[in-house]
Amino acid sequence: MKKVNKICCIGAGYVGGPTMSVIASQCPEITVTVVDINQARIDQWNDSNLDNLPVYEPGLKEIVEKTRGKNLFFTTEVDKAIDEAEIIFISVNTPTKTYGKGKGQAADLKFVELCARNIAKIAKTDKIVVEKSTLPVRTASAIKSILENTGNGVKFEILSNPEFLAEGTAVEDLLNADRVLIGGDETPSGQEAKDTLSSIYAHWLPKERILQTNVWSSELSKLVANAFLAQRVSSINAISALCERTDANIAEVSRAIGTDSRIGSKFLNASVGFGGSCFQKDILNLVYISRSFGLNEVADYWEQVIIMNDYQKRRFAENIISTLYNTVSGKKIVFFGWAFKKDTNDTRESAAIDIADALLEEKAEIVVYDPKVSAERIYADLDYLETRSPEENRRLLTVVTNPMDAVQDAHAIAILTEWDEFKGYSWETIFTKMLKPAFVFDGRRLLSQQEMEAKGFQYYKIGQS
Repeated sequence: MKKVNKICCIGAGYVGGPTMSVIASQCPEITVTVVDINQARIDQWNDSNLDNLPVYEPGLKEIVEKTRGKNLFFTTEVDKAIDEAEIIFISVNTPTKTYGKGKGQAADLKFVELCARNIAKIAKTDKIVVEKSTLPVRTASAIKSILENTGNGVKFEILSNPEFLAEGTAVEDLLNADRVLIGGDETPSGQEAKDTLSSIYAHWLPKERILQTNVWSSELSKLVANAFLAQRVSSINAISALCERTDANIAEVSRAIGTDSRIGSKFLNASVGFGGSCFQKDILNLVYISRSFGLNEVADYWEQVIIMNDYQKRRFAENIISTLYNTVSGKKIVFFGWAFKKDTNDTRESAAIDIADALLEEKAEIVVYDPKVSAERIYADLDYLETRSPEENRRLLTVVTNPMDAVQDAHAIAILTEWDEFKGYSWETIFTKMLKPAFVFDGRRLLSQQEMEAKGFQYYKIGQS
């Protein structure tokens, strides 16, 4: 087992930033350097005002404040950090391909490959290279092949160490992880590398939570864990549609089945649909891998989880349109929330994006308020869809910083993120500002139907008739 003095992480995003901050805080004797070619992002990580960090996570700024400049550094000097580190984490973006073979399903590995080629070019001493990004199975072997065929005769051990962070609780998930998964080769040097990485996590986690596997098992476990969680969300959402047509209440159904110890209550909250960077991407990867091995029934089974999620979002948008007398053209609809869930500023695959897109197609005028997501991010999300011109997106959709300004003369409010602050609003005041009838569409089941109806609202909650 090697002694580790320096760690480098390539990629200063939602995974790299928090993970390395926690490692630095728990391993004061190790120098941790996070590198990224995006100067603006590195500047944000180094900002003296900790409210300007690029990632919002409860508890993160306190850890960064304690470690930054001592043994935690953020820099654009990629090559220097690679050269000095004994362990290199690759934590770059792996978006779903938007072109070519596997378009819409396979992960785009160009950033990972660029990383591997750069490591091969620079490394002069033996390195442990750890894949930390959400990656499809077989990426480790691709990285290995690049490193072994283009390097300077340096020995590389490739490990898979997938992250299981939930955004909004990432710091807590790191400090108190259910398990850490470390996959590597079953060779003596592979075992030594696994033990070296294990020893870092063992600074703060009990040994029994650090699981070692082969590379395939580690890579596949990450996809499967997310697929199982997403499957639960789609399953309860399918039942929510049924509840709305009958007199069943999804909250009662969820509670009734959640108390069964074999099922459990987590991830049984019906909503407008799941978002986030991993669920959809990982399931599509699973679908793609299954199809590539000719396992079409397996692929169809998992693809249905995504189809159900898309249906839930479409159903919510269609309900708004049909309730507002089948036309939303020129009507002001307020979105409370744009992030894919509370306590994060991440908007990847957020339900709000698709719902906005559907309503903008019907010429609605949308006003968005989210406590943590910037206007720049919201417009970027819409422009990425290429459904209409950036100019039209900006003409039809406005972003505001005060929720009470947003609701003046609104026809309807759609609650799309479960931010706690929405529960504390003076809904009586909101009612007086809106056009009547005042409609609220609660996509997160955040408010009480009785209370909202008593205040005068026409109130629609997912999973209740």
